[in-house]
Amino acid sequence: MTSDIAIAQSAKMLRISQVAQRYDIEEEYLEPYGHYKAKISLDFLDTLKDKPDGKLVMVTAINPTPAGEGKTTTTIGLGDALNRIGKKAIICLREPSMGPVFGMKGGAAGGGFSQVIPMEDINLHFTGDISAVALANNLLAALIDNHIHHGNELGIDARRVVWKRVVDMNDRSLRSVTVGLGGPANGYPRADGFNIAVASEVMAILCLANSLQDLKERLGKIVIGYTRDLKPVLASDLKAHGAMAAILKDAIKPNMVQTLENNLALIHGGPFANIATGSNSVIATKAALKLADYVVTESGFGADLGAEKFVDIVCRKSGLRPDCAVIVVTIRALKYHGGVNLPDLGKENLEALEKGIAHLERHVNNIRNHYGLPCVICINHFTLDTEAEIQLLKDKMASRGAPIVVSKHWSEGGKGAEELAKTVVNVIDTTPSNFKFVYDEKESLWDKMSTLATKLYGARDVVADSKVKAQIKKLEEDGYGNYPICVAKTQYSFATDPALRGAPSGHSVNIREVQLAAGAEFIVMMCGDVMLMPGLPKVPSSTMIDIDAEGRIVGLF
Repeated sequence: MTSDIAIAQSAKMLRISQVAQRYDIEEEYLEPYGHYKAKISLDFLDTLKDKPDGKLVMVTAINPTPAGEGKTTTTIGLGDALNRIGKKAIICLREPSMGPVFGMKGGAAGGGFSQVIPMEDINLHFTGDISAVALANNLLAALIDNHIHHGNELGIDARRVVWKRVVDMNDRSLRSVTVGLGGPANGYPRADGFNIAVASEVMAILCLANSLQDLKERLGKIVIGYTRDLKPVLASDLKAHGAMAAILKDAIKPNMVQTLENNLALIHGGPFANIATGSNSVIATKAALKLADYVVTESGFGADLGAEKFVDIVCRKSGLRPDCAVIVVTIRALKYHGGVNLPDLGKENLEALEKGIAHLERHVNNIRNHYGLPCVICINHFTLDTEAEIQLLKDKMASRGAPIVVSKHWSEGGKGAEELAKTVVNVIDTTPSNFKFVYDEKESLWDKMSTLATKLYGARDVVADSKVKAQIKKLEEDGYGNYPICVAKTQYSFATDPALRGAPSGHSVNIREVQLAAGAEFIVMMCGDVMLMPGLPKVPSSTMIDIDAEGRIVGLF
């Protein structure tokens, strides 16, 4: 079987200026990074404001499993298929973090014959946006310790500094560190730690900002810590936000690449959905809507995480409104949620499949009834899927109000997803969206979290210790009670326990920590054992990645 990277490296790429011309983007507005990728200037984006918007399709999925679901691959295949059936379409994706690339996941540019290219560049450094986010984040961290070292005029309590350093790599040894060791010349010792770069509030701000000025203002609102009398200290108090914005002046510009079928893809921003907002930048999505009739964007992980955050945070803050949702599912993954272990997923098992369908049904219910969106179920086809399994899934979902389509985009590219594309267009044309938020922003922070847990996760209740409850109360007293909730929890289950497959109910959601993201304007609720700095597995993906004598990357997915 041909590898993804081999397929990508054999593709016939167009110069990015040629791709741009098909979408009426003149070459003078491109800032090329070589021949096959470029940034779009902010000046060009300003010229689009009066153009009408196209239709927005949000691709989401069931909770991920070791069997793989193919959400990014489906997003790309659907975009190519829409172009094949005569629609002008653009896809919008997140940028891959190198932590998962070298860790457990491998490359994140699609798969088979539904990929974005040049896939090696996209997975490794790309245009440097994530590096810029890390630099801006760590400049602020350095300025905090420098301020304390030089007299601490702001009265920052070193015990209450909440701003952490970041690195774009999975490294468990950096979760908790002590800085400032080695004597007076090296500052004051204090406990610190690292998060992965895509968990930085700077990344969330970059993806939610509408302009360079908005970016700068949001950076200035970041709360870096507190004084001894618990007064918040902002990044603007350190006069850090201007320099941070300067570092990000190019990172805020959307990146252009192409699919294997030479259609336009905007890949910009990279927050994870299990610990952050999980979608690409607002700037990129809004630009795409002005340039195309249909925009296909991906929300990270399952519909309980990425899709919910896209609805309740991104749409609430940006004004974006999806016209339709696509839920990606595989027969293999549903059997896994029905109790089958990984080695046996290739065998027909109708009983396990029927049991696992309850997992899909909850996602469909959430999309249709809690987000108010019409949806299409996409069966991402695997060669070992049997006709009996496919028919069972279709029969069971027939009364759920969501058309279900088998798609073969992995093996056939856009051609294999034409039925999916036609179904999506028909649903948009015939089923109006009743888009709604899951909770009202006027609800208390606790009630918002309770609403998410009971409505979307099937939980009985939300629990937290007295310290966490006091934090939540203090945030409301400080004026942050109207902020939306960004839940940080495992992506593998509706519950906070990743081992609970299927559609668990009656469980408790434990909030172990609360974090304020004042610049991004949301409250992070840390639930269960989820980490903001992942670790590498026993055998990392990096062991298979290499470069040959001709300079070609090999082993990258």
